[in-house]
Amino acid sequence: MKIAPSLLSCDFSKMGEEIVRMDKAGADWMHLDVMDGHFVPNITFGAPVIKTVRKYTDKPFDVHLMISDPLKYADDFADAGADIITFHVECDSDIDKTIDKIRSRGVKPGLVIKPNTPASAVFPYLDKIDLVLVMTVEPGFGGQSFMADMLPKVKEIKDECKRRGIDMLIEADGGIGDATIEQAANAGIDVCVAGTAVFKADNAAEAIAKLQSY
Repeated sequence: MKIAPSLLSCDFSKMGEEIVRMDKAGADWMHLDVMDGHFVPNITFGAPVIKTVRKYTDKPFDVHLMISDPLKYADDFADAGADIITFHVECDSDIDKTIDKIRSRGVKPGLVIKPNTPASAVFPYLDKIDLVLVMTVEPGFGGQSFMADMLPKVKEIKDECKRRGIDMLIEADGGIGDATIEQAANAGIDVCVAGTAVFKADNAAEAIAKLQSY
């Protein structure tokens, strides 16, 4: 299991140091949640902040755009150093054009589905993307409880990919920790975003290693 600490749970006043801390603790990716206050009812940080903290690690930057118009800003996040850009199938942008724009910048594109969105919403795009992020909470705020009833979507997507011969990473985001990681692993998830479970742990390295062991 790959673990991507969510910077949403870090101390924003020292984000660079927090990234170094997670890197040294053995994190696989860094997950950066971008919220515009329109697509979701919260505002976090944008491309300029991501650009300034890019230098603190060589680990992949997994940038999750919870914004209404990801096509408009895809270049900015590519320029900022994103390795992966995921955006919501429910957004206002043309999905095919957004995927193509991200890919044209040498960045891996992925799609995200909210809890109320069926797995089938990503099926038309599976041959064009590198991963699917299944939200296991309502997007917008950290620290929410894990929604286990989202896990059947993982099997649906995996089954469709297998049927079509597509190699696809499935990521889960929301409420992942000691109590829920086993369910996520059993469902076939490849990458788990973890926030408070790693940032608030007494020993981040131990917490990450334990989650990775599933």
